[in-house]
Amino acid sequence: METIGTPLLWVVFTALVLAALAVDLLVLRQNGPHKVSTREALVWSLAWVALAMAFNAGLWWYLRGQAPAEEAERIALEFLTGYLVEKALAVDNIFVFLMLFTYFAVPPQSQQRVLILGVLGAIVLRAIMIFIGAALIARFHWILYFFGAFLLFTGVKMLWAAGQEPDMDKNPVLRWITGHLPLIRRYHGEALWIGQGSRRKYTPLFIVLVMIAVTDVIFAVDSIPAIFAITTDPFIVLTSNVFAVLGLRALYFLLAGAAEKFHLLAYGLALVLVFIGAKMLLVDVYKIPITVSLGVVAATIATAMALSLWIRPRTEQAGRPGL
Repeated sequence: METIGTPLLWVVFTALVLAALAVDLLVLRQNGPHKVSTREALVWSLAWVALAMAFNAGLWWYLRGQAPAEEAERIALEFLTGYLVEKALAVDNIFVFLMLFTYFAVPPQSQQRVLILGVLGAIVLRAIMIFIGAALIARFHWILYFFGAFLLFTGVKMLWAAGQEPDMDKNPVLRWITGHLPLIRRYHGEALWIGQGSRRKYTPLFIVLVMIAVTDVIFAVDSIPAIFAITTDPFIVLTSNVFAVLGLRALYFLLAGAAEKFHLLAYGLALVLVFIGAKMLLVDVYKIPITVSLGVVAATIATAMALSLWIRPRTEQAGRPGL
């Protein structure tokens, strides 16, 4: 499969990601376990977005010297659209994290370690899945139709399930863990397990980490086919994916208190998946311009967020006097 990813670009991207993770981990270690303020989360979220946009600008500048200007602009737009799609889908991921932290009553100062481990795991997992997906598409073009149908089905399913609270007590992974592993009920700081005699017992934080890893797998299955509808270039798919995931921890703390305000966002994300699935199914009939895709995705997400602020949740409406 053709790719713009020259050895130089791969080296620059890898070095940039490793440096960013090193800085993030260093700051986390220096500050120690603590409750992240909204201001701190906002600063870090803006920093991660700025890093992604700087990389995209640098990529555009580099490609202008290697290819026609139109080609460089197209690739930069593909990166931006892919980044926006992955960032939007990451918001839904964050709401699931919030549900898990609430269900298990994870102390605020312990949430950071779980999130950073989740980010590292998500990067490795997505890299593996992207290269496998790219290899499959290069060999079997028809798999694009499979991805498109899958996204269309997932989007419709999300529309149907939006607004419904999942029943954690019936989660098969959680039921298997609680039925097969020796567990302790209380937290021990940031420890995932403790030794008791000759046995190792797992803390609730370990269960949360496993559940987040499972969530990463589920969301990667949705988000990776979605970005292949934007571009099939493995370099753009991976870089936009990774830059979107890098800011996941900061974005969580930024949105944690606003989850209920954006109660209609799930509907917007479902419509995005439906649109992308349809785009992929029509790939050999009509190729929707990347600018149109970017506009539809941005407008859908913005509209869902705006309507969330305008239309009150049903629970609030039901509690209003006179209703």
